[in-house]
Amino acid sequence: MGRLFGTDGVRGLANSDLTAELALDLSVAAAHVLGERGALSTGGDRPFAVVGRDTRVSGQFLEAAVVAGLASAGMDVLLLGVLPTPGVAFLTDSLGADLGVVLSASHNPMPDNGIKFLARGGVKLDDAVEDAIERRLREPWQRPTGAGVGRVSSYDAAVTDYAGHLASTVDQSLTGLSVVLDCANGAAWQAGPLALRRAGAEVVAVAATPDGLNINDGCGSTHLDGLQRLVVEHGADVGFAVDGDADRCLAVDHQGNVVDGDQLLTVIALAMRDAGTLKADTVVATVMSNLGFVQAMHREGVEVRQTKVGDRYVLEAMKASGFTLGGEQSGHVIMTDHATTGDGLLTALQVLSRMAATRQPLSELAGVMTRLPQVLVNVSGVDKTRVGDPELAAAVEHAESELGESGRVLLRPSGTEPVVRVMVEAAAAEQARSVAERLAEVVRSRLALG
Repeated sequence: MGRLFGTDGVRGLANSDLTAELALDLSVAAAHVLGERGALSTGGDRPFAVVGRDTRVSGQFLEAAVVAGLASAGMDVLLLGVLPTPGVAFLTDSLGADLGVVLSASHNPMPDNGIKFLARGGVKLDDAVEDAIERRLREPWQRPTGAGVGRVSSYDAAVTDYAGHLASTVDQSLTGLSVVLDCANGAAWQAGPLALRRAGAEVVAVAATPDGLNINDGCGSTHLDGLQRLVVEHGADVGFAVDGDADRCLAVDHQGNVVDGDQLLTVIALAMRDAGTLKADTVVATVMSNLGFVQAMHREGVEVRQTKVGDRYVLEAMKASGFTLGGEQSGHVIMTDHATTGDGLLTALQVLSRMAATRQPLSELAGVMTRLPQVLVNVSGVDKTRVGDPELAAAVEHAESELGESGRVLLRPSGTEPVVRVMVEAAAAEQARSVAERLAEVVRSRLALG
């Protein structure tokens, strides 16, 4: 059996790959592993967990299974209901819970779902702890009985507590700013509009009528066409779109132009630099960040540290050096002064705060960065272990020489498929496409299977 945990918890087709039985067993194993590692509270108080979910209909039976597993292992459980992933992380920390559980598959289609565990403080588990949980699945154990089993109750203030926390991160009123917020029919449908309104913004909430089946369906951060149209129709100052669990955010300016995660990171980095809260004037990003972002940061005197693709790697680098800002082009932005994970609603609020402080539209603030044309070609059916092939390396070197300082090449194997990803950036889209397709042909000829 392959590793159950991926880069962001355990995901799969609900009731097929991810069953109630697996959810229950994972929860029991998580309670046991974290308890033995001293992450559970000690003393006379019973340890407790918080559990939140997105709006998928499958989240209801998976929540019941997770609660059964935790309570049978002797943990009390607080049900948070529908709440964004970063909201569960916040309450895991603020309520002093020993364990947090999120049921969500983020931006995936509705039939999928996932389970993510958070340790005390609302932080993600590292690989070693996840591996230990997998090893303990379905092992024999001494079950508590009588008064030893856990109690289950609801925490009805989850949405208002989280929205209040978000609004408190903005140090000035957003009165006068009009926003269209696409909630993806997901976990942010209540907390998102409430947080922005508490901070003073005028909000038009769309995709905010979840029915258990329509999460991410033609809406949210992976489907921006509707938001672009609505921002212009409403004459709004800006639009934001989160994904199903609201840990990422993309934006649309008042003219209907998309503002991606690199551009949002640029806006927030400069705001934090000016406020003196950008540790070591450094921001952490991945190798997929647009070269235009790196160039803009260097012009502004901000250093960029780059990691492998994945918000977990961004967070690891931030923790290692104490940096306060990191993110990805996809819209995951992590601000450790306010959150332990990426938070799409927090991102939106900080961008709005910068707009209010500077009295500039998002188009001008994001215009500090010139996004270079970026072409990505996925070459399948190849031996990704041989990306160090000498002739391929020579072709990459030639391409880099051709592009000079105005472009770059990134060749990397997929972590989950027999695919090599060829990414090229250049000053002109035509040149980027030409170089990427040429390199893709070299990959096919040199790394072909068989």
